[in-house]
Amino acid sequence: MSTRQIRAKYTLEFKQEAVRQARTSGVTAAAKELNIPKGSLTNWVRLDCKDELKGSLQQSKASTSTVTAEQMEITRLRAENARLRMECDIAKKAGGVLRAGHAAKYAWIDQMKKCWAVKVSCKVLQVSISGYFRWLGQSKSQCGANTRLTDALIVAHMRAIDLEVKGEYGWPRMQKELQSRGFRVGKERVRKLMQEHGIRAKTTRKFVVTTDSRHKLPVAADLVQRRFTQVEPNRVWTTDITYIHTAEGWLYLAVMLDLHSRQIVGWSLAAHLEASLVKNALEMAWWRRRPKPGLIVHSDRGSQYCSHEFQKALKDKKALSSMSRKGNCWDNSPTESLWGRLKMGSVHGQKFTTREQAKHAILDWIKFYNHRRLHSSLGYLSPIEYERRWHAAQRQQAA
Repeated sequence: MSTRQIRAKYTLEFKQEAVRQARTSGVTAAAKELNIPKGSLTNWVRLDCKDELKGSLQQSKASTSTVTAEQMEITRLRAENARLRMECDIAKKAGGVLRAGHAAKYAWIDQMKKCWAVKVSCKVLQVSISGYFRWLGQSKSQCGANTRLTDALIVAHMRAIDLEVKGEYGWPRMQKELQSRGFRVGKERVRKLMQEHGIRAKTTRKFVVTTDSRHKLPVAADLVQRRFTQVEPNRVWTTDITYIHTAEGWLYLAVMLDLHSRQIVGWSLAAHLEASLVKNALEMAWWRRRPKPGLIVHSDRGSQYCSHEFQKALKDKKALSSMSRKGNCWDNSPTESLWGRLKMGSVHGQKFTTREQAKHAILDWIKFYNHRRLHSSLGYLSPIEYERRWHAAQRQQAA
C-alpha cells in the first residue's frame, strides 16, 4: 500500500524570513541553509514582490499580464531599494571595522565574501578592490608552510572575527576559529595578542525569570532528568520563551533546540505571549525536521506549554511532553544558556526602535549561531557542521 506524501506547511513568519535571507545571500544559498526546495523559495520571492505571499486569491485574480510604465518604475525602485538595503546591511554588520585600518577591513571583506560581493563591500567600507586583492595575495603568501604569520596579520583577522561574532569569543574559540580559516597559530600567542590589543569576550548577564506557572492546567512529568547529551538528532528538543525590549513594546521569542547538536530547529517571534507563539515554533521545527514518533519536547511549566492548544499539537504529532520542576531553571539549562548567548550577541548595547528592527537582529544571530558559532561541547564545531559530520559518519557506517 503506497503512503501518501505529506506536503510541507510553512508559517508565514518562516516564509518572510526565507525571502529576506534569499535577498541577502541568494536563493540557492538560502534554500540550502534553510533546507527547503529552491523552487518553493523562488516562488515565495516572486509572491512577496507582488505582496501576495499570504496567498490571497483576490490579489492573484487582480494581477494582469500587461506591464505598465508605472509597474516598470516600481520594479526599478524595488531593485534600487534592495541594493540600498544591502549596502545598509553591510555597514551595520561591519560595525567597528568602519573605523579600523585597511587590514582589518580587508580581513572582514574576505570573511564575508560568501554573503556579499567583494565589490559592494569595498565600496561601503571605502577601500579599493585592487588593494583588497593585493592584501589577499600577501595574506596567502604568509600562510605558507614554513612562514611565520606576523602579529599585524593575526590581529587584523582577530579584529574582523571579533566584530563578526559580536564579541562572543574568548581566546580558546578565537584560536579554533583562526585554525578553521587556515591560520596556524598557538593558543598562548592568541591569548597574549588579544590581551595586548584589547580584544575580549563579553560577559553574560543574569536575566529575569519569565515563566508564568501560576495556573491550574495539567503539568507533564520530567522525562529528561537533565540528560542533555543525546546520541542522535530529533530525540529531545528543549524549548523556552524570552523577552526583548523595543521602543514599541516587548517582543517575545520562542525556540526549539535539538539537544543532539544544539541547533535551533524552530523559532517564532510575536508581540504577544499566547499559546500560538510556542505552537508556531513547534510547527516550524516539525516541518523542517520531520522527526519520528516519540520525540520528547521539554519545556518549563509556563501556561503556553501547558495549554490545550500546544498539548494537542504535540499529541497530533505523536510527540511526548516533558516539563522541568517548578522554579528550577537548571532542568532546562541548555535553553537558558542559549538566552545568555543571544542577549550578549544581539541585544546588549542595542536600542531597538521597532519590533521589526529587533526581529532582524535576532534572526541574523540565529543564522550565525546555527551555521558559524563554535561550541566547545561539540568539539569547536557549529551545530550545522556537527550534524553534517554525524550524518556523514552514519552513511559511512552503513556502506
